[in-house]
Amino acid sequence: MRRSTVALLIAVAALSGVLWLGGLALAVQDQFFSAAKPPTKEQRTPTAETRQHDEKIDIVALGDSLTRGTGDESGKGYVGYMVDELRRQTDQPIRVTNLAVRGLRSDGLLRQLGEPEIQRQVAMADLIVMTIGGNDLFQGGEALRLNMKQLDEAKRRYVANLDRIFAALRRFNSEAVIFAIGLYNPFSDLDDAKRTSAVVRDWNFASAEVAARYPNIVAVPTFDLFALHVNDYLYSDHFHPNEEGYKRIGERVASLITLTEEDKR
Repeated sequence: MRRSTVALLIAVAALSGVLWLGGLALAVQDQFFSAAKPPTKEQRTPTAETRQHDEKIDIVALGDSLTRGTGDESGKGYVGYMVDELRRQTDQPIRVTNLAVRGLRSDGLLRQLGEPEIQRQVAMADLIVMTIGGNDLFQGGEALRLNMKQLDEAKRRYVANLDRIFAALRRFNSEAVIFAIGLYNPFSDLDDAKRTSAVVRDWNFASAEVAARYPNIVAVPTFDLFALHVNDYLYSDHFHPNEEGYKRIGERVASLITLTEEDKR
């Protein structure tokens, strides 16, 4: 009886020892070797800040008929020529989403930015290019007949809209660099060229001042590109650029873009 009891106690003690040693081993492993475990991936809903870059560089183009490429018989416009230049910088595919609308004014672009799909496209962009303000100012040629009071009122409305446009773009996408392309004077060969050029320069200055309020918005000048021999760079409507005019704008914009390693991934 005593021998059986002793044997039982020895067995229980041995089992307890095995269990204790096993627990100690697990504790030591957990304490000192936990780094060897694969990390648990956190699941997040993609946002403008946390989006995962794919193989493409996404460019969103906004604005009016200049961004649409009206007047370029090849159909490329400045956006196409800009992309040609950028492809010399990187082997990565470049995807362009052109959301420009002919005849669009600043108030129209502001309304467009209220659309959820437009907001989604903007949020996913790596770069944004835009033209706006030409229709606010020139109004289909009516600017030549407006007095300074009317032009100043048009500029006031435009500047207020532009401020709201930039604020919206930064709200939807805080990272992408925005290239806001300035105005040129298509009427610089007319008798009233001195007056119209002064007005265009004033609007460009006002636009650049608004752009300077926001991070990563670059005001791109084009006035000088058309200052001499303007008709060599205009389409037959004497308003929109032709192929050579758009090439000049596209090359100017591309010269300001340096694709970082993050953009190229």
